[in-house]
Amino acid sequence: MSNPTLRHGTFSWCELLTTDPQAAKDFYANLFDWTLEPAPNAPPGVDYSVAKLDGEPVAGMMAIPPGAAGMPPHWGSYITVNDVDATVARATALGASVCVPPQDIPKLGRFSMLQDPQGAVFGIISYLPTHCG
Repeated sequence: MSNPTLRHGTFSWCELLTTDPQAAKDFYANLFDWTLEPAPNAPPGVDYSVAKLDGEPVAGMMAIPPGAAGMPPHWGSYITVNDVDATVARATALGASVCVPPQDIPKLGRFSMLQDPQGAVFGIISYLPTHCG
């Protein structure tokens, strides 16, 4: 595997959830020379942007979802796993809670959001082979 972040157990993606996506885009674009583009695989009604550096994706940004009102803006991390559903089962057996159940991301893979027994929230993701190419 040429990309070490696609290995099981490694951090592979970060995304910002914010109350003001446009202000965040402006800030981070100016701070890091990122370009921001709409994600081609975003679900309908979700304004998800991909931040790129030298044409390569480095992070994502979106508004805090309506169901998470009151959540402060924050950066979230995703850890690559071989099998999202199996990892959710193992995590819950170890005392984790499921914040977002496993679901597919069209043309990208499958993900879930978990909360560890100490309260830290993290994402897990498995990528489609076409994404790893």
